[in-house]
Amino acid sequence: MELLSPAGNFEKLKYAFLYGADAAYLGLPGFSLRAAADNFFQDEASKIRELRKQFPEKKIYCALNISFHQGDLKNLADRVEEIRSFGFDAFIVQDLGAVDFLQKNFPRAKLHLSTQANCINAEAAKMYRKLGFSRIVLGREASLAEIAEIKNSAPEIQLETFIHGAMCIAYAGRCLLSAYSTGRSANSGECAHSCRWEYRLLEERKRPGQFLPILETDRWTEILSSKDLCMIDHLAEFKKAGVDSLKIEGRMKSLYYTALVTRAYRKAIDLNEGLIDENTARPFINELKTTAHREWTTGFYFNKAEADKTTDGATFTDFDLIGTLGEKLSSHEVLEIAQNSQKKFDETMAALHPIKREHLLKKPENNRKFLQEKPGFNLFRLNIMNKVDATETLEFVSPEICKLESKNHIFVDPNTGEIQNFTAHGIETLIYSDLPLGENFIVRKRIQESQTPTDRHR
Repeated sequence: MELLSPAGNFEKLKYAFLYGADAAYLGLPGFSLRAAADNFFQDEASKIRELRKQFPEKKIYCALNISFHQGDLKNLADRVEEIRSFGFDAFIVQDLGAVDFLQKNFPRAKLHLSTQANCINAEAAKMYRKLGFSRIVLGREASLAEIAEIKNSAPEIQLETFIHGAMCIAYAGRCLLSAYSTGRSANSGECAHSCRWEYRLLEERKRPGQFLPILETDRWTEILSSKDLCMIDHLAEFKKAGVDSLKIEGRMKSLYYTALVTRAYRKAIDLNEGLIDENTARPFINELKTTAHREWTTGFYFNKAEADKTTDGATFTDFDLIGTLGEKLSSHEVLEIAQNSQKKFDETMAALHPIKREHLLKKPENNRKFLQEKPGFNLFRLNIMNKVDATETLEFVSPEICKLESKNHIFVDPNTGEIQNFTAHGIETLIYSDLPLGENFIVRKRIQESQTPTDRHR
C-alpha cells in the first residue's frame, strides 16, 4: 500500500519523503482547498525537480480540488505552462469541468478523484473510471465493508482512503457553515473552521428570542467539532479491503507533524508487511501521540455512530518544534574563527585601564566564552524555528532513530565562534553535540507541565 503524506510547502515535502512517504500531495495558489497553506509557486518548480532526482521513485500529486467558477477555469488555462513545469504525476480533482482540459494538456498525468466528489459506491467508481480517472479518493463516509465491496466490483481502479488527521463534521467536507458565518467558502479553500468554534445557545426560526441551551457541561460546547481520525492499529483491515493508498491529512500542520506522522505510519506499514518486527516498530508508532491532535476516532470505518462523536478544545502536543539540523561543518573552521575572536577580545580588554577592564568584565554581556574543541563532538547548522535556552533539554529524532535526549549541547555563533546562551528564529546558530546526529534530524523540546492547557495547545 502507498503511504501518501501532506506537503504544505517545500520543506514539508522534503521531510515527507525523508521520513517515509511513498508519495505526497500539494496545492497551487488559487486551486487548492487549503488556501491558507503556504502552497507552491512557480519559482519552486526547479527545487521540486531537484528533489525528484534525490527520490526518483516517489510521486507528487497536485490538488486542483476546488469547485471551479468560470474565472477559475480561465485562470487554469492561463497558468498551464506554470503547472506543467512541476511535472506532477497526478491531479486530484472533484470538478468534472476541469477534466477535459487536464487530459488534453497533461496526457501523462493521471487523474485522481477528490474525496470532495463523495464517491462511496462501486457504480460511481466505474463511471469515473470511464471518464478517465485511475484512482478514487473515497468519501470518508465509506465503511471498510463498503470499500471491500467497491474493490471487488471495480478491481481495475485504485482506491485511496484517509487514515489520519482532522475530519469535517459535514458530509465529505462539503460544508456551507464557514461561508454562511464568515463569507469564506470552504469549497474555495478558505474555510474558517466554524465547526471548531464554541457555541452556547441556539435560536429556532419559529421561536425568535427563545434561546435553547446546548451546554454539555458548564463550559461552552463545540457540537460540530469532530474528533481526529487515527487508524494506525487497523492497517491490516485496509489491506484486506483492497485499499491501494493510505492518505494522511494535514497540509496546514507543521513540519514536525508531517515527519512524525509519516514516520509512524511507515513503521506500521512495514510491520504489517513483515519487513520489521513489533519491537522495532512500536517505539516509532507510540511517538504518534507527540504530534498535534484532538481525541482520536476510527470515523466511519467500523461504525457510523463513532463518527458522530464530537470533541472540544484545540489540537494538543507534548513538544515544541525547535528546528532541524542542516549541514555538518568542520570544527576546524569555527575553532579558527573562535580563536581569532577570543584573541581580539583579549587584546581589546588588555588595552584598557585595569579599573575599567575590571568594571567591564563584571557585566554579563562581557563574560564571553568561545568554542573549544571537544573530543567526540560534531558541529551542525541549526535551522532554528522557536526560541530555546542553551540549558534546556533537547530531543532529536530522525527517520531511523526514534529519539535521542541531549543536555550536553552547545549553541555557537557561526560568525564569531562565541557560545550563545539562547537562540531563536532569525539568529544564525550552530549546535555542537556529542550525539550521533545527522543532517535533517528534527530538534524538539518538551512543553513544560507548568504551562497552562491553553499554552500547550498547538
